[in-house]
Amino acid sequence: MIRFLIPIAASLLAVSTAQADWALNMPVGVTDLSAETYDLHMMVLGVCTLAGAATFAVMIYSLVNFRKSQGAEPATWSHDTKAEIIWTIIPTLIMIALVIPAAQTLVKIEDTRNTEMTIMITGYQWKWHYEYIGANYSFYSSLAQSSNEARRLGADIDVYAVENYLLDVDRHLVVPADTKIRYLITSNDVLHAWWVPAIAIKKDAIPGYVNEGWFKVNEPGIYRGQCAELCGKDHGFMPIVLEVLPKEDFVAWISARRDGKAVATSGPTATKTAG
Repeated sequence: MIRFLIPIAASLLAVSTAQADWALNMPVGVTDLSAETYDLHMMVLGVCTLAGAATFAVMIYSLVNFRKSQGAEPATWSHDTKAEIIWTIIPTLIMIALVIPAAQTLVKIEDTRNTEMTIMITGYQWKWHYEYIGANYSFYSSLAQSSNEARRLGADIDVYAVENYLLDVDRHLVVPADTKIRYLITSNDVLHAWWVPAIAIKKDAIPGYVNEGWFKVNEPGIYRGQCAELCGKDHGFMPIVLEVLPKEDFVAWISARRDGKAVATSGPTATKTAG
């Protein structure tokens, strides 16, 4: 018996070790809102799991103990008012308990008051345009040349050797850490979506309409995402790279670009990718 348990235990240990590279759950993220969203997700998942387990337990018990071969006879009554009241009140109370924290989080997500800077994001087929409102600086961000060359039909390039394949761009969106940033988002052609899992944002870019939201990243680093709407034949080649710098480094970065100078930024310490 023991010799069969050892490989099973080893397999479970290997699975737990690999979870950092292969995770099915949503990421905790690097903002207060992303952590709150994760906690809300786990709470709802737990409630749904318990409800499902209880439901299937009752079903299995009923199927096993009240089957015809055991001599069970069909009931002659049509309903039970007391039971109906119980199974109506309990789910209602559970839903109310879930709605309250969810509504509180939704209110926070939409609260753009007291932001410290604003960025205009515009989706194009197939790139992003970023404008720092009030800073007199804007640019387009497209798929990195290394990924663009490797993804072409007939290209004799090993895509596994390309760093951050299809998740890298030629110009990063750079923002300061620990700063409440308001973003406005629209599209110049078709429907796009700006999605960065590490900051728990997936906001639609709709032609002729301006959406808004905000984020405040706690940790300097590089966080990757993608367009999350099917926007055309090159939809899969429209990544997002958000580079978060310490405040003093960001001030130097944006000042240099407003003055038309190019300076190197300090290297971020963390990298998050979509998926």
